[in-house]
Amino acid sequence: MIAIIDYKAGNLGSVARAINHLGFECRITHNAKELLGADRVIFPGVGSAGQAMQDLKRMDLDQAIYDLYESGKPFLGICLGTQIILEESEENQTACLGLLPGTVKRFPMPLLSDGGKYLKVPHMGWNQVKLKRLHPVFKDVAPESEFYFVHSYFPAPKGVETIIGTTEHGITFTSVLGKRSLIAVQFHPEKSGPPGLTILKNFCLWEV
Repeated sequence: MIAIIDYKAGNLGSVARAINHLGFECRITHNAKELLGADRVIFPGVGSAGQAMQDLKRMDLDQAIYDLYESGKPFLGICLGTQIILEESEENQTACLGLLPGTVKRFPMPLLSDGGKYLKVPHMGWNQVKLKRLHPVFKDVAPESEFYFVHSYFPAPKGVETIIGTTEHGITFTSVLGKRSLIAVQFHPEKSGPPGLTILKNFCLWEV
C-alpha cells in the first residue's frame, strides 16, 4: 500500500487520483502507524512551510517521517513536501525536518530572463528539468518533457551530491533532489500529464 501523508495541505486528492489511475492502491492518512506500515510514502502539499510544520508536529508526524526516511522505504516529496525535507525555509523563517542538508530560498526580485524580461513570482506554469544524473524515477521520461510548477520558494541543497535535476526561471534552481530511498520534486507530477504520470508510476515500482 502507498501512503499519502495528510498534514492538512492541499492537493492530496489529486495525487491519490493519479495513483489510483495508474492502478496502484493508496491511502491518505495522518496515522503514524499506517504511514510506518506502508510499502512506500508520498509527501505532497500546497501551502506554507510554517503552517505545514506546525501541523506535522501537532499530529506527531515529524518523528514518523524521520523514521520512514531511516527505514529506507521509497519516499517521494512533491512541491511543499519537497521544501520541508530540508533544514530551514525562508518562508516564515521556519525550521524544517532536516532530512537533507540545505535551505529553502525565495526567488530574488526583480527576477529577469536572459533577455532582460521581467519574470513573475510565483513561478507558475510549464518548464523543463535538466537531469544532472540518471535516476530510476525518471526512466522513460524524455529530456524535453515539461512539468507544471507553482511556487515562490525553491530548494537550495548544501551539497551537489543530493542534486538530481535543475530548472531555469531567471536563475538555475534545484528542482529534483534526493538521497538513498528519498526522491523529491519541486513540480507537480500529478498535474504534469503523461511525463508526470510516468514519474509517479516509476516511483510506485521503484525497488531501492
